[in-house]
Amino acid sequence: MTDILAGLATGLPLLVMHFLITAILLVVGVGLHALLTPMKERELVAAGNTAAAVSLSAATLGLALPLGATLATAQTVLDILIWGAIGVVVQVAIFTIARLIAPSLPSRIEKGDMAAAITLAGWQIAIGLLNAAALVG
Repeated sequence: MTDILAGLATGLPLLVMHFLITAILLVVGVGLHALLTPMKERELVAAGNTAAAVSLSAATLGLALPLGATLATAQTVLDILIWGAIGVVVQVAIFTIARLIAPSLPSRIEKGDMAAAITLAGWQIAIGLLNAAALVG
């Protein structure tokens, strides 16, 4: 029992620190996504735009996937910061690439077009999964 408590005393603070760093990276990633997105997804969601909600949720999930993989495999805080930042940059870049491939997606999502939102969501989640797998190696 003493070994368990000693392990908990050393492991729990590390777990909390790793989780908080990863959560901060997620918030930064969502913030970068919001800055680089021509549409104001949060405002659209607040106004009841379901397509924007799908898009924002998929962007968040797409960011969380590689961050979760990084958190699961990282050995140090520096690992989390470096590989988590790389995962965030890749995910944020996806929206830019998607806009080049299909430039009408943002305006269609602003109008509530679920087909556009689901298409973008699929791309974001698929890339998030690939990104996570690549980070795990």
